[in-house]
Amino acid sequence: MISTDTDILATAEAWARAGRGVALATVVETWGSAPRPVGSHLVIDGEGNFLGSVSGGCVEAAVVAEAGDVIADGKPRTLEFGVADETAWQVGLSCGGRIKVYVEPVRA
Repeated sequence: MISTDTDILATAEAWARAGRGVALATVVETWGSAPRPVGSHLVIDGEGNFLGSVSGGCVEAAVVAEAGDVIADGKPRTLEFGVADETAWQVGLSCGGRIKVYVEPVRA
């Protein structure tokens, strides 16, 4: 079961208030076949715990890894995964879609 946006955002806030490093990933653009719609969220803490979904499979693993860097340096990033990108096959978007995910730090 995928958590609701309310659950995900509440968890992001709770983790940040507890002093954990936290990043929030949000799908900001899709094209073609994409497993999750624009506005979908994934919250990640500095230990790699996460809640929510921005895509699934290897894309999520790549977003979780990148979130660690966002937490460490405090700088947001926009990540793109798609068929025109050679990372498409590596992250599991062989179905012809493209997604853009914005990852930002969350502060209490």
